[in-house]
Amino acid sequence: MIPKLVILTEIIAPYRIPVFNALALRKEVELHVVFLSENDPSLRQWRVYKDEIKFSYDVLPSWRRRFDRHNLLFNRGVFAALNRLRPNAILCGGYNYLASWEAAAWAKLHRVPLLLWSESTALDMRRGHRLVEFMKARFLSLCQGFVVSGKSSFDYLTKLGIAEHKIFTAPNAVDTPMFSASAESARQRKLQVRARHSLPTRYFLYVGRLVEAKGVLELLEAYAKLSPELRSKLALVFVGDGPERAKLMERAARVSPGTIQFPGFAHREELPEFYALADALIFPTHTDPWGLVVNEAMSCSLPVIATRVAGCAEDLIWDGWNGFVLPPRDPSRLAEAMTRLAEDSGLRVDMASRSRERIAAYSPALWADGVVEAVKSVCSKAR
Repeated sequence: MIPKLVILTEIIAPYRIPVFNALALRKEVELHVVFLSENDPSLRQWRVYKDEIKFSYDVLPSWRRRFDRHNLLFNRGVFAALNRLRPNAILCGGYNYLASWEAAAWAKLHRVPLLLWSESTALDMRRGHRLVEFMKARFLSLCQGFVVSGKSSFDYLTKLGIAEHKIFTAPNAVDTPMFSASAESARQRKLQVRARHSLPTRYFLYVGRLVEAKGVLELLEAYAKLSPELRSKLALVFVGDGPERAKLMERAARVSPGTIQFPGFAHREELPEFYALADALIFPTHTDPWGLVVNEAMSCSLPVIATRVAGCAEDLIWDGWNGFVLPPRDPSRLAEAMTRLAEDSGLRVDMASRSRERIAAYSPALWADGVVEAVKSVCSKAR
């Protein structure tokens, strides 16, 4: 019998569709995805690419409110959906929603294996709160298996006492061929692309939310520390939106010489054009369970400068090989790395080639392999 897997996850994020599509192609499992909401417009402006979905799914009725950094999401119909679907295994994308706990209760009641899809790392700043840690420990005790995105999340679970044989790696992935092909096309049309987005001749690129936790203020400070000569010929471009935008623009106006641009939020299909013409991606985050913009940038053949607290850093970036890995909140070290890349064209070319070589293995199909392995393991033990 082919086991039926239900994945319970928050929203129809564009970067999840390719990996779910890859899993739906696998003959070893029957996939159904239950989304808790279509989108979260209070946090991101992502489009919902329903026309690309090639897997079976439901979207539960929901009620959402955001209070400062806290996101409350309540759903109706979790038990009804699971009773209708009758899965042989459930994979929960986190434990911070009531729906996840309802799914765990259903799984226990029906003796169905529960898996946790975990991206948390030991360096994640969201850790440490007593209530959060208590809830985490309780949810972990309900799970028969765990799916992690990479080395940092694997190591974190082992430190929490989870046996290694219960942990399965499904590396985070994006649609690498799409990003790569779109970037190559953009480079062939660079004059039109540059004109459409009013892009400078050379620039460092940031992509993401403009919030303090992403390290955007330190990135601006690092750019200001570059030599005046370098700033006169190398710009900084922030693609994204968020509450720190006004502060960043105010501080950017004081940096002279230099060019700092804020083109705003860009949808998935627009991003390769920004990646294609950049010197490098800068990912200066204070805390991040992964950082899929790094996958995207590497797919577009970019060197990456990232902080070591990014969950993807240990897997994707080899310091000095295809980029640089730095401590967070250190504008001086960041400025040094930016200067080295900016002034050494040969190094940029080599690192760009290595990024594309490295990211080729991080495909949606490889993610699907990890999930299939996890499901087969827990289902065989549940018999």
